Amino acid sequence: MKLAVIYDSKTGNTKQAAGWITEGMNSVAGVEAAAFSIESVDEEFVKEAKGVVVGSPSYAAEMTPAIHDWLLSSGGKVELAGKLGGGFATVQFTHGGGETVIQSILTIELVNGMLCYSSGGACGMPVIHLGPVAVNNNVEKHNGLELYKDTFVIYGKRFAEKALDIFM
Repeated sequence: MKLAVIYDSKTGNTKQAAGWITEGMNSVAGVEAAAFSIESVDEEFVKEAKGVVVGSPSYAAEMTPAIHDWLLSSGGKVELAGKLGGGFATVQFTHGGGETVIQSILTIELVNGMLCYSSGGACGMPVIHLGPVAVNNNVEKHNGLELYKDTFVIYGKRFAEKALDIFM
């Protein structure tokens, strides 16, 4: 089963987080996952995918305009309806709007007819209510993307397992 991760990245942080999610997805037998920058989405792969996770850095506490525009303009072209959907974010500050970014992604996914999944508290720790958020160390030197790697890998694994449960 194919799963796709689509992201926008300005400094490489969201790209790294997308890679960790893909790593977690690919750790599940029967899953072929790939990550695509918003500038180079493989539309045929996404059409075949049963699940799509979309990620964005926080841009004024929202997803980037590129992610927003892609979700609205390409949602139908890549046949998002009926697929499992998810979202993730990277932020520069602990309170940088990551949850708002994910909520806005999930809202458009729902409007596109996707089934959204996060695992919430159903899978135990770490609890991932809406989707994973990572704080980079570009501004907060006590923070750093690497501190969040395990959460992103676990999220990817859980997402892949749920996709298999639903579609296989």
